[in-house]
Amino acid sequence: MRQIGRSAPVYLAVFFFLFAIPLFVLHLRLIWLPFFWDEHGQFIPTALDILRSGAWVAKSTVPNVHPPGVEAVLALLYRVFGYSIPLTRIAMLTWASFGLLFTFLLAIELSAGTKGAPAFLPPLLLLASPIFYMQSFMAQLDMPCMVLTLLALLLFVKKEYFWAAGVCIALVLVKETGIVVPFIFFCFFVVRKDYRRAALFVPAALALGGWLILLHHVTGYWTGDPGFAHYNIEYALHPVRLALSIVRRIFYLFFAEMRVVGTVLLLFTAWKVKAFRSEAWTVTLAVSGLSFLLVTVLGGAELERYLLPVLPVFYIAVAVALTTVRKTVAIPLTVALFAGLIACIFWNPPYPFPYENNYAMVDFVELQQAAGQYADSQLKGKTIASAWPFTAALRNPDFGFVVSPKKVVETNDFHLDSIRAANPARFDALITYTRTWQPADGVISNSLVRRFLTNFYEWQPDITSDECAALGFQEAVSWTMHGQVITVYLKQ
Repeated sequence: MRQIGRSAPVYLAVFFFLFAIPLFVLHLRLIWLPFFWDEHGQFIPTALDILRSGAWVAKSTVPNVHPPGVEAVLALLYRVFGYSIPLTRIAMLTWASFGLLFTFLLAIELSAGTKGAPAFLPPLLLLASPIFYMQSFMAQLDMPCMVLTLLALLLFVKKEYFWAAGVCIALVLVKETGIVVPFIFFCFFVVRKDYRRAALFVPAALALGGWLILLHHVTGYWTGDPGFAHYNIEYALHPVRLALSIVRRIFYLFFAEMRVVGTVLLLFTAWKVKAFRSEAWTVTLAVSGLSFLLVTVLGGAELERYLLPVLPVFYIAVAVALTTVRKTVAIPLTVALFAGLIACIFWNPPYPFPYENNYAMVDFVELQQAAGQYADSQLKGKTIASAWPFTAALRNPDFGFVVSPKKVVETNDFHLDSIRAANPARFDALITYTRTWQPADGVISNSLVRRFLTNFYEWQPDITSDECAALGFQEAVSWTMHGQVITVYLKQ
């Protein structure tokens, strides 16, 4: 098995396509799907700014601290092939295919000395994971960050330190949190007093510093925008929100989507797995642990996609642990884990979650697509009020929702006070949609939960049809899909 990881490029190509083909086939229906939330709110506008005006710091959307590495790759593809949504989806699926390959190759290294062929299981588990399934075709940063993190770890454990250092430079220019990887590598060699090799990982920090200097020069802020800094640092570090973020991260990585099966297995077997005591695992776990800590402490949105660089390592650990138990135990555990992952692609939990975690993202986009088509045919020349990111979808036909730009008024959210603050006299139509998942029988129906969310997350109920009527707007049309709703109200 270890020979495969070191084999000629033809074998790597075979395994790449072995993973890429099912990934592409499973996403065929979604290749033409319009963009979702941060895609058309941040990353696609940034790529189009690079393409159309050569601006590395976003101009058509609010700039932030994220380096433009992924957007630069997309801009290059757009330059060569022309801008399109399918091209974007195909490019991201190609990234994800490499992620599956690197998971497989890293698993080969980390499962050295074990019996069987455990390296095949982690990429299959990753492929079945709801969050990887969704993120693998989305133009966002965390899946490419995962891919480069895996590649850097693979090269490092194979002692290809020069190439690992080069990948680290690319990694920090994809996402700033990737600095964790070269930092761990640097510390590894400093502890060994191998300062020459430690110095290989300094250029990654210099590259990230160069981006921050450029960002500060253009915007006047080290994070690109004061609102971004407040939400992702000051807001996130509130003791109650930080504690909940830690609980949420632990729950998602170790318990949600049936991963509890793997967690229990690791608790009972980790002590007797010799591979876990290797130097390669020490470095891998250090990178994963510090990555977990960084994305837990920072990031007001607390999105689960931030954990993508850590998820493959969990699956590799589970695959290795499975080699220590009898087949009569390993097979049912593996089936249960696969079944839970696949079911959660389509099952929505009873608590709020980011739609991008599973197939609810497709429902969200298709509902907004329907409302966009209605706006094209029925709201020509009208001013439409809605909340971001749908306002961005209405303004720009590039994102796949409308044929022509619409005049919009942006509200902060769909709370009654926010709609009033937007001044209903300024718009002719109001389009509301389910921004937060909160089923009638879910946890938000509990008064104590609502009080907690109100106190620490500024939660309020969305505006009702009766409250819209009191403002002079009547429901014209509404679409519902798997618990999500989008509604158009017209001024009477």
